[in-house]
Amino acid sequence: MTAVLETPTVSVAAKKRRRRRDWRAIGAFAVLTGPVVVGLGLFKYVAIGWSFLLSFNDARGTLSLGHWIGFDNYAFLLGDDAFRTSLTTIAVFTVFIVPITFVASLGLAVLVGSIRRGKAFFRTVFLIPAAVSYVVAALVWKMALFNGLPSGVANVVGGLFGADPVPWLSTTSPPVYWVAVVTLRLWLQVGLYMILFLAGLQAISPSLYEAGELDGTSKWQAFRHITLPQLRNTSVAVLLLILIAAFQAFDEFYNLFGTGLSGTATAPVKPPLVYLYDSALGDQNYGVGSAGAFLLTVIIVVITLLQGRFVGFGKKD
Repeated sequence: MTAVLETPTVSVAAKKRRRRRDWRAIGAFAVLTGPVVVGLGLFKYVAIGWSFLLSFNDARGTLSLGHWIGFDNYAFLLGDDAFRTSLTTIAVFTVFIVPITFVASLGLAVLVGSIRRGKAFFRTVFLIPAAVSYVVAALVWKMALFNGLPSGVANVVGGLFGADPVPWLSTTSPPVYWVAVVTLRLWLQVGLYMILFLAGLQAISPSLYEAGELDGTSKWQAFRHITLPQLRNTSVAVLLLILIAAFQAFDEFYNLFGTGLSGTATAPVKPPLVYLYDSALGDQNYGVGSAGAFLLTVIIVVITLLQGRFVGFGKKD
């Protein structure tokens, strides 16, 4: 007995209908994503490419190409004392802000994660500052908290302890303006990184802590030998994010130290982005501004890769 196997055949009409549906789906996808892709390519990637070309041109007061000068803009920046000083400024800022933000966000995450009631409330309270505009927060710090007047919040609090009013943002010896800059950055960012640590804490198996309790470990020992090792990947990611954000600091410096029409001319410190802003939009030297942007990008990438290699980013546990 011979069994005849019949394979199902698809009619020509069915194939045409399926092909028609596929083209309709492709057309709908193109209509929905086309404007985004065109806008992203035109206003981001084309702009980046044009800026890269400008960095090799003497583009003073113009965005057009034409006067090719090679690496002269890069050489000028590397030899400019003001640019090197801005790099030193951002390095000092990074050295302070990265560990302080890391420890504060981790500590808040552990505290919020350990409470039994009101956890959602505290998560929301600490996360709200992350949604506040840097410009708005900087103006509040400048006009209300550290305005240098006797009625300013910082001076009122200091007066309770017998301290004299201090012009916080203009005093350079000692450089107390760092208090305003660091506290502003902490208020804006700690809540966001706290949420990341909370997500990492929730991924830790409770059985690990239960086993530790059976072995008689203290809370500090559990934190050191269980929590920290289990948060390794989260910690590395948070460190990288804080480092990159520190090198991209602009809004708080510009709005805290900016003085109306004179801009940041009297600012006690300038990070690289403020220096480049003044060069490109103040002096209208777009070639130097573009070259500085790519120099800063290279610096951020190199430091991020070095930090990732040092802390073992991407390695398996």
